[in-house]
Amino acid sequence: MADPTHPDGHAGPDREDALLRIPALGRTDDPDTWAEVFEAVRSTTATAALGITLVQAAPDRMVMEMPITDAVRQPYGLLHGGASALLAETVASFHACWGQDLARVSPVGIELNISHLHAVRSGHVRASGRVLRRTRHTVVHEVEIVHVETGRLVAVARVTNLLRPVDAAASR
Repeated sequence: MADPTHPDGHAGPDREDALLRIPALGRTDDPDTWAEVFEAVRSTTATAALGITLVQAAPDRMVMEMPITDAVRQPYGLLHGGASALLAETVASFHACWGQDLARVSPVGIELNISHLHAVRSGHVRASGRVLRRTRHTVVHEVEIVHVETGRLVAVARVTNLLRPVDAAASR
């Protein structure tokens, strides 16, 4: 697995260890397991670099927060739309795993649509995702991103994840 942040372009031992721990967790349908899954992969993904934290993991929704720092601002000082999109897809992809046997399936984002409704410059944003439809092979989420300090709706996204068999995901 290539990792552009690693000097030789390959996944480092921390990333490999984190990825190996996920299937060992088995079926992921309780909040404590979710906190463990999130922390297992957090340090090796964009979630750590952008300060994204898990707030709530539940059968009906997943909630994460992200601070608005220079790392997620565009040149005019506003929250970058791409950072909002990354947050929305992170919430939906993690929640798509809920109740799945991660030794057998892996969620892969196949569609993301996001509408940016209000600009924000500082504080924190909170993304709350809920399932609109779940089938054997796909999960569709609606994710609302709200400015924590004002309660103002910043963006709304729809994210579709494909639940790929692990051996198919690993073979590509």
